[in-house]
Amino acid sequence: MASSTVTSSQPDRPSRPNLAFRHLRGQRSPAEFAAAVRRAALEIGERVSCDARYIGRVEAGEIRCPNYAYERVFLHMFPGRTLTDLGFAPRSSVRGRRARDTEVAPLTCNPNPANATSETSRACEPYETRNPYDPHHPHNTYEESDVLRRAFMTGGGATVAAASLGPVGLALDATAAQRPLRRAGASDAEALEEAVRRIRLLDDRHGADGLYRRAAAPLRAAYALLEAGTTRQTTADRLYSGAGELAISVGWLAHDSGRFDDARSHYAEALATARMTGDPGLEAHAFCNTAFLARDAGRPREAVRAAQAAQRVARPLGSARLMSLLALREAGGWAGLADRVGCEQALVRAQALFERGPSDADPEWMSFYGEAELEGLEAQCWSTLGAWPRAARHARRAAELQDPHFTRNIALYTAELADDLARGGRPDEAAVAGMRVLDLLEEVQSSRIQTMLAATARVLSPHRRASGVSAFLERHASTPRVV
Repeated sequence: MASSTVTSSQPDRPSRPNLAFRHLRGQRSPAEFAAAVRRAALEIGERVSCDARYIGRVEAGEIRCPNYAYERVFLHMFPGRTLTDLGFAPRSSVRGRRARDTEVAPLTCNPNPANATSETSRACEPYETRNPYDPHHPHNTYEESDVLRRAFMTGGGATVAAASLGPVGLALDATAAQRPLRRAGASDAEALEEAVRRIRLLDDRHGADGLYRRAAAPLRAAYALLEAGTTRQTTADRLYSGAGELAISVGWLAHDSGRFDDARSHYAEALATARMTGDPGLEAHAFCNTAFLARDAGRPREAVRAAQAAQRVARPLGSARLMSLLALREAGGWAGLADRVGCEQALVRAQALFERGPSDADPEWMSFYGEAELEGLEAQCWSTLGAWPRAARHARRAAELQDPHFTRNIALYTAELADDLARGGRPDEAAVAGMRVLDLLEEVQSSRIQTMLAATARVLSPHRRASGVSAFLERHASTPRVV
């Protein structure tokens, strides 16, 4: 195919914001809207790597016309509209512009769109334009993206500020939609911190599935508080820290309920907030969860790198328990790479750090991390390596040690135990453990646990004649899945 040639010597016009597209996004954040785009793509058999950065570029007018894949997705999302209705320029008017851009800054891209599966390794997208002076493009997985911009701009202005946080303990004045945002104060910081605590408490008891959608409004309102500003630096620091921790909490709810793309966006948002404010504790937490997500999403090498980055940031903080957890995150990545030696070394380090005991430097969010979690994460490592009997021993101990308050974790460890027993050739014991999980799922909603139990059921299916297996399979088949 012949390349386009420059037909005009006139300089490019400055980008004009795409207000029509911004209007269609409504109250959703760029990350939330990007997730909706990815879901719409799957509905019609397309695969796009849309993230908050892409949405920001569209709204800024940097992308005057989307590529054909995005065009099909957008027209599917907004039936009856044309590209012009969505604020884009006609395709014919942007042909040739790419050649001019690539003379200044050629794109590095994946020539095979089918392989563009991540948000940071994308296929070439014709007619998308870029700023050749943008130092963050192409952006690294762990660098600030347009999620950082959201810490300074309220997606829907006062409308976002009016979002109710009542369900999780933080409420903004609903009349804010009728007047400019007031400056945030210490009481707002306290309410935000309490919202984070309450979300964590509800997740510990009931799991993520029923909470994720309810937690989106608090997150939007938290960033509206940042936009409102404050007169005290100490209050500003608390607000940014609280907003970052809330982004991680909401990301975890997405993560645990199987919405990996949403979780990735929320964790990146927290990481950007941490780096913007120079908060190493928040940065370590964001990297910690990013490593966990990468492992679950089948990106073990990224899990190792993220966990190691977290350890570099966290080392000066003085918390041995935090370093222990981060070593376990690294171990999970090594296990996913089938590197038994690397995994064992990280596990030994995690155990030694854990034995140093708790300290005042331990972050508040680590309340879940005790001996039970240590055993549970080690069980997952051995399970990934295929050492089923060893994994089962650790999973059983994790379930026995867990504080009854953490109902969701008891269900998780027991589900891990059931799967390890099933794969280790002990179907009768696996069925007993599976029944216990089904009992717990009456009060816990977690797609992660349901997915684990479904896998166990498939492993047990050929063993229906074993004691208790048939009863477990029948009960599991009749249990409704949370959607």
